[in-house]
Amino acid sequence: MTDTPTRSGRPSARALPLASALRLSRPSDTWFKPALSVVVASAAPQLTLLALGRLDLVMYTMAGSLCALYGHGLPYARRAGAVAGVVLGMTASLAVSLVTASLTGSTAVLIAVGALLAAAQKVLCDATRIGPPGHVIFTFVSSAALFAPQRPEQIPGHLALTLGAGAFAWLVAVAPALVRREGPERRAVARALEAAAACAADPGPRTRNAAAAAVHAAWQCLLASGRPTAVRRSLERLVVHAQAAFVAPGPGGGTVDPDRLRAWAALIRARGPVPMPPPAPGTADELYGIDAERAALRAPQGRRAARRALLRRLGPGSPLLPVAVRTLAGCALAGYLCAALGVGRPYWAIVTAASLYQANITLSWNRTLQRTLGNLLGVLVFAAVLPVSRISPLALVCCCLFFSFAAEALITRNYWLGSVAVTPMALLVLEFGGAHPAGELIGDRVLDTVLGAVVGFLAATLVTNRRAAGRVERALDALDRARADAERTGADPGAAPATRDRARRTLTASLVELREAGDTAAGEWWQRALPEQRLLAAERAGHRTLAATDIRRGPGGDTPPAVHAPSIGAE
Repeated sequence: MTDTPTRSGRPSARALPLASALRLSRPSDTWFKPALSVVVASAAPQLTLLALGRLDLVMYTMAGSLCALYGHGLPYARRAGAVAGVVLGMTASLAVSLVTASLTGSTAVLIAVGALLAAAQKVLCDATRIGPPGHVIFTFVSSAALFAPQRPEQIPGHLALTLGAGAFAWLVAVAPALVRREGPERRAVARALEAAAACAADPGPRTRNAAAAAVHAAWQCLLASGRPTAVRRSLERLVVHAQAAFVAPGPGGGTVDPDRLRAWAALIRARGPVPMPPPAPGTADELYGIDAERAALRAPQGRRAARRALLRRLGPGSPLLPVAVRTLAGCALAGYLCAALGVGRPYWAIVTAASLYQANITLSWNRTLQRTLGNLLGVLVFAAVLPVSRISPLALVCCCLFFSFAAEALITRNYWLGSVAVTPMALLVLEFGGAHPAGELIGDRVLDTVLGAVVGFLAATLVTNRRAAGRVERALDALDRARADAERTGADPGAAPATRDRARRTLTASLVELREAGDTAAGEWWQRALPEQRLLAAERAGHRTLAATDIRRGPGGDTPPAVHAPSIGAE
């Protein structure tokens, strides 16, 4: 297979979108989960402080409460550890900020520490793939704490408040497991079935790639879940059907009925029983492979391999490093410029710049437009609601809780719409420490937003990411190896079922990684031309291999169980 690109020429800038960056999309199917979680996690600490007359401490409890935003796409077995890690990371970031604030009042030093923290938080969140809201919440908390008056003897108590609120947020995040323990797995499998149905009904590169990503996400969710249950067994069989629908789709899905896949997805999303599908070719082998792979991931060797993979993502050759440099440079420049202009809260500029940096320049440009528009509209909302919040301390708490909910409810439609609610919430937090002149707050926020956005995006354009194309090359090589392994194990009648199915899942993961790497590089500036012909050919070959190995598994697969109940009992 040749790696000759279909186009050549000098690295150049690409056109940046405008209208598409502001277009509203459908809300996430789980938008209400982080929205309700953050309200519950924030309400208890804030109402407690209200009763004690210490609303000036809300900033420290809010740092822990915001941890409830994380991990909602993870199965509860994985979510418990992930949210605990977020709480510890938030506390560590806050500790660095509080210690720095207690030791120095130099604005230059505080901005430098804020920029360094923002870059480190960006890299760690991307490397661990913690998911939304990513590093922005960490940067918001740590940057604000840098500019809050602090004495060394106050630090232990303030960190204790963060840990206590974080522990309560952890309980809020994992509590739904008592009611619907397989909820995240059900949603992941439903998405896979819906994406596979779209691919079966309208085959094409876009729907096929979307189905591959959804099926891969469903397998990862099931692998990360706890012990096998009857519900998870049925979900695993349903993912096999979803996989069969996208590996070799034909008009109308061939033997796969898109309507049946959608009907299964609707039943899974409901609170009733999970449907037990008829056996797909090779189902027994697939499920055996899942058990073996789940056991391997939990073994000491699997844990060590996961740690090594994390270190590779953080290593010297990591594609995350240019983004970290962008974050560091942009946050520092934005903060210093605002300080030079006499703005009293340069940390707003730091947070604005930090929020812009996405996987590539095109996505960063989109976020720049969204953040700027959302913040400018948000200050108007703040001006309207400020008199209401000053009626009483309880009114202030209620306003903050309302905007916390609204932010998470709206942000999945588009980031700018969520920012319209985030901005007044961030400004109202300052009111817990005492009333401030409205004109000063609004003026500072507008100036910080504009300067942070302009300087932040300028840093993104100047700090190039030449490693994006290199990531595509590595993904292509990994896909070639995964395809060869899948072909070898699929053609070998003596191959163990666990080995054969693990090879197929590795191939699916490689296809997803290649598409992600290609999309990231396509939106990056100033790099060599991408080998687009090789990329498309590799994707087609990978999907052909998946289809071929799926066909070969039918006659040679283990005999599926003879008896299948019509459904699995409700949770």
